[in-house]
Amino acid sequence: MNYILFDGTVRNALLPFTFTRPVADIRIGILTIREKWEKYLGSTTTTLTEEYLSVKYPMVEMEENVMINASFLPNETLAELVKNLERNQVIFKGDEVVAFYTNETQDEVDFDSYEIIEFNQECLTVEHTWDIFAKNDAAIREDFDLITEDRTSQPIPKSVNVIAPENIFIEEGAKLEYVTLNASTGPIYIGINSEIMEGSVIRGPFALCEEAQVKLATKVYGATTVGPHCRIGGEVNNSVLMGYSNKGHDGFLGNSVLGEWCNIGADSNNSNLKNNYEEVKLWSYETENFARTGLQFCGLMMGDHSKCGINTMFNTGTVVGVSTNIFGSGFPRNFVPSFSWGGASGFTTYMTNKAFQTAKIVMSRRHVDFTEEEAKILEHVFEETKKYRKE
Repeated sequence: MNYILFDGTVRNALLPFTFTRPVADIRIGILTIREKWEKYLGSTTTTLTEEYLSVKYPMVEMEENVMINASFLPNETLAELVKNLERNQVIFKGDEVVAFYTNETQDEVDFDSYEIIEFNQECLTVEHTWDIFAKNDAAIREDFDLITEDRTSQPIPKSVNVIAPENIFIEEGAKLEYVTLNASTGPIYIGINSEIMEGSVIRGPFALCEEAQVKLATKVYGATTVGPHCRIGGEVNNSVLMGYSNKGHDGFLGNSVLGEWCNIGADSNNSNLKNNYEEVKLWSYETENFARTGLQFCGLMMGDHSKCGINTMFNTGTVVGVSTNIFGSGFPRNFVPSFSWGGASGFTTYMTNKAFQTAKIVMSRRHVDFTEEEAKILEHVFEETKKYRKE
């Protein structure tokens, strides 16, 4: 069977992260949503997404296809339902389409003519940017069970101070000595060729993905994912770094999400709690206004290729777009549009030629090419977000 993950209605609610990737390629837990589905289905997937993203993330359509709503995170029961879908069948959870069978000859899909299968069990969904960190605890636990089932961990080094070692899994090539791991509060996953430097103290649930690094004497409070090739230091709580991003120095990152190729300057901090302890509101691209999150703790949402200088201070509930460069004293505003250059004293437009030049240098340091595909995606984002910048 051919499986296709589609963005669904949540794409705008997940900006700025879906400016540069389909919903399926958001990382929550240990794996991306796509990687989760592929493990459960035992099959590769392709993507139905925005046209400007489809060159990098193409859709392959065959005679028979199952379309899957990428905002739903799979579990064993849901994956079995999807694998067993037949012609003219659709799975609904409430009013939301989860998956449906289609073929290449269908010009349009009329669900009134379909047999409806109701999925009434609980499953994780990603409907807002803040879900990525708010549901990361549960997602790490589910992925840990999925990845480690019937496998044996590498031995925990004798120098490691450990609590609940049965909840720790170490992949080949990982390096860790003289650190403290407390997995009594949730599982700890240490990926291939990753490293935890001496003096670090980590509470689960925690995921350190392939080639990622925890720097000297880092403190991690749990529900945190450090994506592939990322680096963290200082103090981190309930945050997700999707991949290739750095928060390598002292400073606090909490209840936050960083996309790919981000860099947080030394001694930078974000607030995750308002002084009056009220609910945090967060900028929504969907409504072009500030949305209620229902959360008391909510920090920084930063899109791909964005960076901040040393000693940057981010206010509670700040949204930073794609390819921004923030620096200077004071708090920048709590919505910084894509391709902005500046700080609390004001912003100018970060032109694409300069942004691309920096991206090439940054990516080459990790032996990754800045491709023409990547440039075209970012050019589209630049044009799409013009209305938010004062140009």
